[in-house]
Amino acid sequence: MQAMRQLNSRTVVLPVNDVDTDQIIPARFLTTTTREGLGQHLFHDWRYRDDGSDNPEFVLNSPEARGCEILVAGRNFGCGSSREHAPWALLDYGIKAVISTEIADIFRSNSLKNGLLPILVQPDVHARLLQNPGDTICVDLTTTTLTLADGSAVTFPIDAFARYCLMEGTDQLGFLQNHLGDIVRFEEQRPWTP
Repeated sequence: MQAMRQLNSRTVVLPVNDVDTDQIIPARFLTTTTREGLGQHLFHDWRYRDDGSDNPEFVLNSPEARGCEILVAGRNFGCGSSREHAPWALLDYGIKAVISTEIADIFRSNSLKNGLLPILVQPDVHARLLQNPGDTICVDLTTTTLTLADGSAVTFPIDAFARYCLMEGTDQLGFLQNHLGDIVRFEEQRPWTP
């Protein structure tokens, strides 16, 4: 996992409400336990025509979307079944943050554990982002601030431990492994056995 402290990127806008995890990564692509290659199947049924060619009407296939690392999504993004493959596909594609007014709890949790930053904003900020695709914005995890293209800034909520892990480029297991020496010392010094 890459450490993330600040992210400056243009936005790509997907103004669709209730995007579920099966739309993010269809179930037929869940046969792998690795992250690599899942980006090619991100929004597969929307990105590609039946013959496998690119759907020119889907936003990620537009030239303006290339290189965008921030997805501005409609309300209730990531609803549906729990699958880590959904944030994996977004990350493998190159998306590092998703912004919405509402992000499904399980998807948000899976995202934070895997290095994808879900950002909740108020409806007025969301509306501005939806109306201005391609704007360059700055996400600063050190201050939990989102700075819009016009220079205005808003704060966003994030769990302190998840924020720490994102900034350090580690996950929960990595955090524990970084404290292995302390854990071993504790186990050696405690007078009781479970």
